[in-house]
Amino acid sequence: MTENLSLEFTGARGIRRAGSRLQREQRYAVSKTAMSQYEMSVTVAPRYMPEQSDPARRQFAFAYTITIRNTGSVPTQLIARHWVISDSENTVQEVKGLGVVGNQPLLAPGERFEYTSWAVIATPVGSMRGDFFCVAEDGTRFEAPVAPFALSMPRTLH
Repeated sequence: MTENLSLEFTGARGIRRAGSRLQREQRYAVSKTAMSQYEMSVTVAPRYMPEQSDPARRQFAFAYTITIRNTGSVPTQLIARHWVISDSENTVQEVKGLGVVGNQPLLAPGERFEYTSWAVIATPVGSMRGDFFCVAEDGTRFEAPVAPFALSMPRTLH
């Protein structure tokens, strides 16, 4: 049985200019599997999408860019994902499915795959967490956990 380990939460914040607005970008190194032969690291950069949001209708849209890197020694394919998305009122949405944005990338050691997706919640603050289900070239199955990360409209959290 493969053992999984969540890394401690590390965050770095940067400011990015989008048109005439400043957007806060948060990057999180959120997870890494425990066995060095079967090791994937996941980095998340969430951001609020004001152009897709409608606060009057309780629709707060967030994009998140995921970078998953094979830091192990065996080629590995990402097969499926499972997300748990929560808003600040504890409304939970679960998303399960094959691949990510229509892909099931096969990553050689050292390779990475990056994609951007989005979620809509009913409050200006929420969180996401999840898992990627992976299969190594030798048939070993394991999960790459994604520790919780914040979804936050600017100026709602300090």
